[in-house]
Amino acid sequence: MSGSCDPCGCNDMFGPRFARHLASRYRKRGLDKTAARMVAYLVDRGLDGAGVLEIGGGVGDVQLELLGQGARRTTNLELVDAYETEATDLAEAAGMRGRVARRQVDIAATPDEVEAHDIVVLHRVVCCYPDYERLLTAAADHAKRLLVFSHPPRNWVTRTFTRLENVGFRLRGKSFRTFAHPPAAMVAVAEGRGMHTEYSYRGPVWQVVGLARATTAGR
Repeated sequence: MSGSCDPCGCNDMFGPRFARHLASRYRKRGLDKTAARMVAYLVDRGLDGAGVLEIGGGVGDVQLELLGQGARRTTNLELVDAYETEATDLAEAAGMRGRVARRQVDIAATPDEVEAHDIVVLHRVVCCYPDYERLLTAAADHAKRLLVFSHPPRNWVTRTFTRLENVGFRLRGKSFRTFAHPPAAMVAVAEGRGMHTEYSYRGPVWQVVGLARATTAGR
């Protein structure tokens, strides 16, 4: 899982080797199916000239796809710098380096350091952040038009897997943890910040929620 997480554990989990793996997979296979659904939703809603903020975008594959579909610029936020080399190489190869900004910022902790964008994306990120309410509040507040995020379902399978996975991290001395947050509560956070749910996909492993600012919903 790439993206924002507990700062104390990110460097253990998301290092240069992991970044190289993600970049290689994107070059060979393109986006994963969940990311492709998120991009398709945004393309359907209209990208022309949009500014995109991706929280925990890793090597920037989603951003490159959105730029290729009409977005004007993207900003990527990370808590670690392990992705920078691979992300820069991918952007240069696509001829889009000048349209991509990358910053090391925890938007949940310091939201005022980040400007609002037309679109905000979080792919496989919320499950790595302990305080989903704080993270999604910041994400929604920075979305002028659209917010889309992916998350695992919350059921006995994911709760058991998460518990066992975290036990494994603890036994290996890693501070990184994963979380199976309640989906309805996550959506409620975004809707409480003036957004309206207009798209949802419920897969067995990853689910997707697309929301629009209430004043733009239905456009």
